[in-house]
Amino acid sequence: MRHFGHISPTVRKDLFHQEPAEFTAASPARTLAAALGATLYSPATRTQLARDVRKQAGRGVVSMVLCLEDSISDADVADGEENLVRQFAALDAAADEGPQGDRAGELPLLFVRVRTPEQIPDLVHRLGGSAARLSGFVLPKFSESRGMAFLDAVAQAEAASGHPRLYAMPVLETPELLHLETRVEALAGISRTVNKYRERVLALRLGVTDFCSAYGLRRTPDMTAYDVQIVAGVIADVVNVLSRADGTGFTVTGPVWEYFRSQQRLFKPQLRRSPFQEEGVEELRTALIEHDLDGLLREIELDRANGLMGKTCIHPAHVTPVHALSVVSHEEFSDAQDILRPESGGGGVMRSAYTNKMNEVKPHRAWAERTMLRAEVFGVAKEEVGFVDLLTAGLQV
Repeated sequence: MRHFGHISPTVRKDLFHQEPAEFTAASPARTLAAALGATLYSPATRTQLARDVRKQAGRGVVSMVLCLEDSISDADVADGEENLVRQFAALDAAADEGPQGDRAGELPLLFVRVRTPEQIPDLVHRLGGSAARLSGFVLPKFSESRGMAFLDAVAQAEAASGHPRLYAMPVLETPELLHLETRVEALAGISRTVNKYRERVLALRLGVTDFCSAYGLRRTPDMTAYDVQIVAGVIADVVNVLSRADGTGFTVTGPVWEYFRSQQRLFKPQLRRSPFQEEGVEELRTALIEHDLDGLLREIELDRANGLMGKTCIHPAHVTPVHALSVVSHEEFSDAQDILRPESGGGGVMRSAYTNKMNEVKPHRAWAERTMLRAEVFGVAKEEVGFVDLLTAGLQV
């Protein structure tokens, strides 16, 4: 699979200075963590789940979570488990349908969000051979006290099934992490737990909806998670402790954007007109505003500015904007290349090739390395190609 692999090679050639690289479920964890992109959640009870997975893969989705937790009612858990077994079998059955079939490399990375550790080995056993299409599990309400049992269960399921690798993605969303008086110890405990299983933890996910719930809050479509100061403080502390650029950090993904249809606005749209000045493109800007996606675009930019990579998504309309804004610009790529040149290893300062900023080799090196990893999985846009071009190409498929 590859990002923007759903658009034609000709269009990709016109858009990219360096095209996104191909990857598989067997690629290194570092690559997969960066490549998660817009991880699309779907309730595990959907009766056409296998069809939905194939459909979304054809629209550019490369990671999905099939949810047995908060997205379904308590009474539907058993039915959801049974449905997952059926739907994974259907994915297997469709694998040899020909050029449009679901060959293993064409499916998204598939994760199951469970409720309890006991579900993990049980589900893998019930999936049988079709568990080969499973990339891992999302672990809710993760803490030191709960996390060890979850991670042990993933390891147990992998060993019993002979699966080459099952990853874990803990969700950080407990009140102990939110409350100021318990946050430091909660973060320290999470750090101890995930470091013990470092090779198994693919990424850490933020449960911002649960954070807001603890205080009876809900952000409007005019606001990002960073406008809710209690939430912004937690995000900053999670990145501070768990996503350092010194080799000890984990990938932390951005919070979910809840909105996908037009609602009455209190504030003016946040999407500037200038990127949409070309003929016919103003209609795209209008459509984004009408579907409350201008707030999403701003939040994606703030995610990256605050050290997050990828995003939890609950609607297919959010996927292409996340991926389009994840592509490395030609200017970013040029700066990162200059900083990482072997002759720059001794440090120093240089003027950027775009002659609009200072590139300081030692302080900017970690940023440059992260940018190059993003360039590998999302590609580098041509010099004259911007976000609107990438978004338009992705939406027209």
